[in-house]
Amino acid sequence: MDDATTSNDIRLREGSSIAQRLVVAGPAAAVALCFTPGLFTHDIIEVIISVVALLAGAAFVGVIMLAPAVVWIITPDEILIGRQRPFGKLQTRIVTKDDITGLQVPGSKTAKARFQLAFTLASGERLTSPPLSDVTHVRDTVARIAAQFDVPDVEAPVNPLDASNPEMRLGDPVEPFSQRDIRIAALIAVALSVAPYAYRLWRGLPPNWIDIMLLPLGVVAALAVYRFANLVTGAFWIIREGDIRVERLRGNGEMRADHIEGQNVKAITIERRGRSEDEHCIVAIRLQSGRRFRSPRIGSRNEARAVGAEIVRRLGIGAEASQI
Repeated sequence: MDDATTSNDIRLREGSSIAQRLVVAGPAAAVALCFTPGLFTHDIIEVIISVVALLAGAAFVGVIMLAPAVVWIITPDEILIGRQRPFGKLQTRIVTKDDITGLQVPGSKTAKARFQLAFTLASGERLTSPPLSDVTHVRDTVARIAAQFDVPDVEAPVNPLDASNPEMRLGDPVEPFSQRDIRIAALIAVALSVAPYAYRLWRGLPPNWIDIMLLPLGVVAALAVYRFANLVTGAFWIIREGDIRVERLRGNGEMRADHIEGQNVKAITIERRGRSEDEHCIVAIRLQSGRRFRSPRIGSRNEARAVGAEIVRRLGIGAEASQI
């Protein structure tokens, strides 16, 4: 359920499915179990390390698996809050319209395009909702809720992805690294490659073949840093009516801009860049020429779908090309 519904209700959800929790908890449990052999040694330090690792792994798995799922249903007169743990009973709470005295929309520190509703109650209690999934209509959603609950002076959130903006912005404007920073990074690469060789000479030991091989590798790494450091600055998308401007940097720090128009798009999809679908989803566009453009990280799959749907609308992409 999400906040983009055709009814008068706004539905917000937070919490992963059991399958998603197992994907995250499984590798953590496997890593923790790798320390099990240390429990059967006679070295007290290894035993302590193994116990700490197992306890930390068990705590992490427990937090992931037992985290509650939360659902908010916001109607014109009240808010119904449901909260349930995987193996617990459903807990419900109703907040009436008369209980609400204030509303704020704090942004997320980790994701610029993530917003939550923070209600202040007459008792002084503060309730924070799950994130709004339709990040392209945050201002409209907030204005609607503020009007139906008669909450005055609600500050409109700053949302670079709101559909009311003439230009939607994904990511941060790209800027080249300073020459000083690049030189420092290159020197660090050289120093790391020379350190083993210098250490063995200082101890009066003959360098082995690994130490010798590291020397040219360090030089190659330094040259790569000096030549290609600016390529890792990522991309900055400016989404307008009819086209998308994609700004990136060349290796020498010069700006490079590509333009994507709807008539050139072959397919637009949502992809996951990382393990979590709650944090690392992006919009991917494939052109008729075969070139692919991947957006900066947006957030959850629902948030990326909302952005993708607005891109489809602005570029006038046909249904056959949209795979959102």
